[in-house]
Amino acid sequence: MLFQNVAIEALGYELAPHRISSAWLEDQISETMERLGVPKGRLEQLSGIQERRFWEAGTRPSATATLAGAKVLAAAEVDPGRIGLLLNTSVCQDFLEPSTACFVHRSLGLAPKAINYDLRNACLGFLNGMHVGAMMIEMGEIEYALIVNGEGSQEIVTATLERLKRPETTAIEFRDNFAALTLGSGAAAMLLAHSSVARSPHRLNGLVSLAATEHNELCIGSPDYMKTDASALLVAGVKLATETWAGAQERLPNWSDEQIALYAPHQVSGRHMAAISEALGLTPAKLALNFQVLGNIGPAALPISLAQAAEAGRIKAGDHVGLLGIGSGINCSMMSVTW
Repeated sequence: MLFQNVAIEALGYELAPHRISSAWLEDQISETMERLGVPKGRLEQLSGIQERRFWEAGTRPSATATLAGAKVLAAAEVDPGRIGLLLNTSVCQDFLEPSTACFVHRSLGLAPKAINYDLRNACLGFLNGMHVGAMMIEMGEIEYALIVNGEGSQEIVTATLERLKRPETTAIEFRDNFAALTLGSGAAAMLLAHSSVARSPHRLNGLVSLAATEHNELCIGSPDYMKTDASALLVAGVKLATETWAGAQERLPNWSDEQIALYAPHQVSGRHMAAISEALGLTPAKLALNFQVLGNIGPAALPISLAQAAEAGRIKAGDHVGLLGIGSGINCSMMSVTW
């Protein structure tokens, strides 16, 4: 779908306070690694992740999403009562019900008329939330849409460490659980606005999506467990990304590596980003990457990468930006933005 009247009015994020190194995680399971013949340093070697972050124990996803949302509303100087839609896109949830969005809605003091619900689609959730919000704005149903996300990895990483410490852990179990140790924590928010009220020049141009749900069991997660066939997921993900890129070239304006100044991608690891970059013919220097110090922060990765690139002065007014998202299941979306 193409957009004519949707702007990114404000963008913000929060980083968890506690830094957890890959070396420290390996120290916790050193006996198992030695028994299975896994060399020290393998986690950082395979993923490129030096550290990731944890929130304080017991921190709810809604609390971190609220922090990011409040920061964005303050930056935009928009009355919370004017928000027409709140979408929480977190993989992590406070409870099965009610929706995590309910807690964010209350905490931000949004109006009763503001539609609010959770939109979850693994690591693609934030980009999906942008798509839904943009469609409602484009149709004139609302002026503002607030997309929020809060991810916390402490619970699942801690549970994975305990599982891998067991003396009966097999090499297959170690392989299947290993990807969970790459997870990080963070929160992000974005305020979308109709062009008639927007003060920002950042415009959404359009989005293309594809699915390959025959691969829906390659990565399966729960609050305290994630099983991943990393090699098969990489192969399937690169194939779907290549097909989505081809679709974007057909349907989105100015979609080529030569015309795109910067990419803000969902990012899992160095190996993953290198494979995607090579398959799509991307200029590596154009990738806004932070997985090395934040790990895989799920749906929060893309907006945080975009925000940090803007803070660093890597994009200027009028630049064409490519948002690249992919999520377990697997689904892929690519969005064109004029900064």
